[in-house]
Amino acid sequence: MSTPPRTLLLVAMTGLTLGACIDLSSHATAEKDMEPAPPGELAVEWNQALLEVAEAEDHFLTLKAVRTASMMHLAMHDALNSIDPRYETYRYQGEGAGADPIAAAVQGAWEVAVGQYPDRQTLFDSLRTRWLERVPDGEARARGLALGGAAAEAVVRSRDGDGWNTEAQYRFHPMGPGVYAEFNEHSNTPQGFVFGSGWGKARPFFLESAGQFRSPPPPSIESEAYTRAFDEVKEVGSEMSATRTDDETHQALWWKEFLDKSMNRLARQIAAAEQLDLWDATRLFAFVNVDIFDGYVCVFENKFLYNHWRPYTAIRWAENDGNPNTVADPEWDNTHQHTYAFPSYPSAHGTVAASVLTIFGKMFGDDYAFTLATPEVNRAGPMSPMMEMNPPTRSFTRFSQAAMEAAMSRVYLGIHFRYDSEEGNRLGGRIGEYAWGHSLRPR
Repeated sequence: MSTPPRTLLLVAMTGLTLGACIDLSSHATAEKDMEPAPPGELAVEWNQALLEVAEAEDHFLTLKAVRTASMMHLAMHDALNSIDPRYETYRYQGEGAGADPIAAAVQGAWEVAVGQYPDRQTLFDSLRTRWLERVPDGEARARGLALGGAAAEAVVRSRDGDGWNTEAQYRFHPMGPGVYAEFNEHSNTPQGFVFGSGWGKARPFFLESAGQFRSPPPPSIESEAYTRAFDEVKEVGSEMSATRTDDETHQALWWKEFLDKSMNRLARQIAAAEQLDLWDATRLFAFVNVDIFDGYVCVFENKFLYNHWRPYTAIRWAENDGNPNTVADPEWDNTHQHTYAFPSYPSAHGTVAASVLTIFGKMFGDDYAFTLATPEVNRAGPMSPMMEMNPPTRSFTRFSQAAMEAAMSRVYLGIHFRYDSEEGNRLGGRIGEYAWGHSLRPR
């Protein structure tokens, strides 16, 4: 018999207590024939602390935040599953019998967090001390600390030389139909700047390679499929659109927040609402952050392979595109008067949303109703002034519905063609499915 949808109020506000955020119908958990595992609150707190530190440092404009969160939660996961092997480990293969799980998880988290953000050690020391106060002195505590340190060392060492911060050279190509072109006046970036050219060079965590999942080429500029996509974004993605509905405008703006932040917050709130124990909460956070990282790596590898232009260029330059059915508008602007400075196809937002939300669907069932609130977003690009969202919430009946809405929001924002968004959603689904089927599996 299928399980009816559960309703969850997930509030996307930094600093709100989890208890104030959640309204969930009762959810029974199976009783275990063993002593209850520590609660997932430990993983929730470390995730939130790390993400807040990461945002303050670089506003999620590098891969450092999700790379660190991935390593941190994988270290916790490997330590815990060396004590009680419920799931496959990622890298650490040692024996953890007799180790205290709280001490092991805390030490694993602390080692990674301090190693990546040493200037914030005081904050992480305080969090470590508070959690270790729950663990009595003795052999179990000592074993847990040693185990957590060993797991963290194994995971961090495995990522040596992974190229997460590679600065790849990019050369603009001569202007031509479908070719990505510079628009620094619209992206508010220095002349000659391209964002993320090295991201596709990084080594993934769970995928076999950055190019494991290759997207098909985008439609040719002379095709009917391109003409339809061109006409659609020209109208519904326009600053002055006469046909974009109020809800589509809200969708476009509401989804602007970086998924690194919103998907981790969603994971924290679901972990609390579902009362996940420490093993399952840690595994969830590991999957979420690895899928964000691997999603970015895979989609940026595809983006710079195809080097496809953005609607901003396509619409303003259409009289030169060789397609007699496209009509140029040299004054066209999009919904938020900003375009991100990297190639268009496929959509990174669509890819990452689908990769992570596929994991949520695998873990909790796709048929999961929830409401998510985002009170404010940047008015234009990153670090531009904030604007309030009214209303602050959007509601979903399925994780897959939210994933597709995230992808399509970029069309209404005027920064992607429909085929960018649809392929991003498909690509992200493949990444999530692969991760779930090949990593951290039940023993």
